[in-house]
This record gives sequence, structure tokens and C-alpha cells, in this order.
Amino acid sequence: MKKTPLALLLCTLLATGGAIAEDKKDTDSPETLIATVNGTPYRLDVFRVFFMERLQGRPTNNDPAVQQQLFDEFMNLIVASQEGDRRKLEGERNVVAALELERMKVMSNAALSAMADEIEPSEKELKEAYDRIKEQASRTEYKARHILLKSEDEAKKLIKQLDKGSKFEDLAKKHSEGPTGKDGGDLGWFDPSQMVAPFAEAVTKLEPGSYTKEPVQTQFGWHIIELQETRKAEPPSFEDAKPQLTALVKRQKLGEKLADMRNNAMVDLNEDVVRLKAEGEDAKKD
Repeated sequence: MKKTPLALLLCTLLATGGAIAEDKKDTDSPETLIATVNGTPYRLDVFRVFFMERLQGRPTNNDPAVQQQLFDEFMNLIVASQEGDRRKLEGERNVVAALELERMKVMSNAALSAMADEIEPSEKELKEAYDRIKEQASRTEYKARHILLKSEDEAKKLIKQLDKGSKFEDLAKKHSEGPTGKDGGDLGWFDPSQMVAPFAEAVTKLEPGSYTKEPVQTQFGWHIIELQETRKAEPPSFEDAKPQLTALVKRQKLGEKLADMRNNAMVDLNEDVVRLKAEGEDAKKD
């Protein structure tokens, strides 16, 4: 089977959503085949779903090596599944259960997607969600420098030099072990949550223009920190945040709908199974 050129062509068309046509005849119908392998036909739609699932997280869908790899994975799936059929494994208990579970997952995802498409958040709901997020997004950002040193003694010596009027930036350029040393220890603007705990705790206690009077130890070494400025982080505008807000409200409403469906489902538990499981748990405790 000549698969390389075909694999690259199909992967490119599938990734871009293009329809496949040959000699002006539409061949992108539900029954269109991608290939026949060992006498068994395989539909293009199956490969399309496989392709899009595997593509998630990949850096690009235009890389021929990635496209060829995906097609080879699809062929591996085909020949391995054919071997499972040859060995008549479809009737095995664990296989039956796995196939049933897989069908449930597919139908669940399809249903949730259809339900989400039916949800149209109102402007009021979006604004209420925005107000909640805006309140949560209100935080203080810090602009600071630091000098990273290998030992506490070195850090204490430099703190004494700072106390005598030495410039923080000059000392950082000369002594700092960190990658920011060449820039005078400049860390730019950051949220304390981005830093390791001892560093974050120390910087939030400083006043702008001051530096730590005692070295701060982290797993990276000993730090002297100078806080330059603070500012309040600005949340995105309502219009800019609207796509994310819409997705958020949809997820919330979908979760509520799902909980309602679950709570109102008619459930008839197999009491024998529940009883045996309870007895088994009691036996473990004893």
C-alpha cells in the first residue's frame, strides 16, 4: 500500500477542514473510505476523528513528520485491532466492558456538546460572571530586583554594603549568581504566586524602595530582595473577556443541568452487589 503521499495529503486536508474531491466528484460523504486494509474497508470519518483526537497538544498539523506519524499510528491501530478480531477477543469479559464504557464516553461527550450548543447565556449572566471574576482578579503585582548568592555570609556582607549606600543594581551585576544578575537583578513585574513561598512572603512585606535586611533562603540559594514598585493588576475589559465568560457560564449551566439529571434519574441499585461490597469493606476493617 502506497501510504506516504496519501497520508500527508489526507492529514493536511483533514486538519484544515477541506473536503476531498477527485475529478469534480464529491467523495467526502459518510461512506467515503480512506483505505482497505487486508480486505477490510475503513471510513474516512473514522480516521478524521482519530486524527483530530491525536492532534490535540501537537505543535502543528502542517509538519509532514507529525502527519506521517499520525497515519502510522492509525495503521498500527488497524492491524492490532484486526489481530484482536482474528483471536476472537471481542467476547472476552473485560473487552465487552471496555467497549461498553467507550460507547458511553462517546455518547456522553456528544450529548454534552449538543447541550452546550443549546445554552445561550444572557447579557446579565455574563456581566454577573464578569463581576465575580473581576473581584477575584483584583491583585497586587510587584516590581523587584534580587541578588542571588550561594551562602548566607555572602548575602549579609552585601546587605552591609547596601546599608552604607552601595547601589543595589551594581552589586547585583557584580555578585548575583542568578541569570538576572547581568540586568542588575531586575525581575520585572510579577505576581507573588509565581515565586517560591519564602521569596513571595518576603517581597510582600517590603515597602517600595526598601530591601530585605536579612537574607532570604530558598532552594535556589540566598536572596537579597529590593522592592521597587507595586501596582494593582487590571482585569480585561468585559468585551475582551466575553468569549471566556460565555464558555464559563455555559460550563456552569451545563454542570447544573447534569446534576439535575443525575438527581432525578430513576436508579434501581442491585442490593446484592451493594451488600456484598459493604461486607467486603467490613472484613477489611476486621
